[in-house]
Amino acid sequence: MQVLLIGANGKTGRFVVEYLSKHPGHRVRAMVRDKIQAPELEALGAEVVEGDLEKDFGHAYEGIDAVIFAAGSGSKTGSDKTELVDRLGAIRSIDEAIKQDTKRYIMLSSMGADEPQLASDSMRYYLQAKKDADDHLSQSGLNYTIVRPGALSDDPPAGTIEAADRIEDRSRRISRGDVAQVLIQCLDEENTYGKTFEMLSGSVPVPKALQSI
Repeated sequence: MQVLLIGANGKTGRFVVEYLSKHPGHRVRAMVRDKIQAPELEALGAEVVEGDLEKDFGHAYEGIDAVIFAAGSGSKTGSDKTELVDRLGAIRSIDEAIKQDTKRYIMLSSMGADEPQLASDSMRYYLQAKKDADDHLSQSGLNYTIVRPGALSDDPPAGTIEAADRIEDRSRRISRGDVAQVLIQCLDEENTYGKTFEMLSGSVPVPKALQSI
C-alpha cells in the first residue's frame, strides 16, 4: 500500500515515517512544505514530495492508496494558522482524496474534538477546527478512521494503549510513538473502518485494542 503522510515533519509524523518504512507491504510518501526537510525523512525511509496545505498539493496523491493526516499548526501558533492547517488544510486534503479516488483516509484528531464548547478558551478554537475537519471526513464517503489521542508525551512507546469510543479518565498521557503505531495499524485493521475513537496509554497491546473498539 502506498501511503501519503501529511504532516511528516512533525514529532508524531516522524515516528510514522520511521515505523511505516519498515512495515512489510507499505511504502510511505512524506509531504513536506520545504525541501530542506527532505534529507532527514529520506534517511528514515520515505519518498519525499513537496506540498503546501495552503496551495495546490494534488500532485502528492499520484499513485496513493491511503492518506494519513498528521499535520497540526502547533501550540505556539495563533488562530490564523489553526484555521489554515487544522481546519482548511485538513478539509482540502479530504476533498483531494475524493477527487483522486483515494478511498482510505486516517485522521489524527484530538480528544475533546467532539465537544469543543467545553474546552478552555485557549483550546476551544483548536478543538473546533478539529471537529469541523472530522465532521467533513465522516460525511465524505471515504473509508475513514478518526483517531483522537489525549495529551501527547515524548516517552518511549509502550506498545500498549486504551482505546474506546469515549474514555472517562483523561488524566493519563500517550506517547507519540504509540500514536504513530496506532495510525499505521489502522491502515489494515478493518475493525477501525468508519469509526472514531479516543486513546490514551493503557495495558492492552495495540492490535488487540483496535480489534475491540
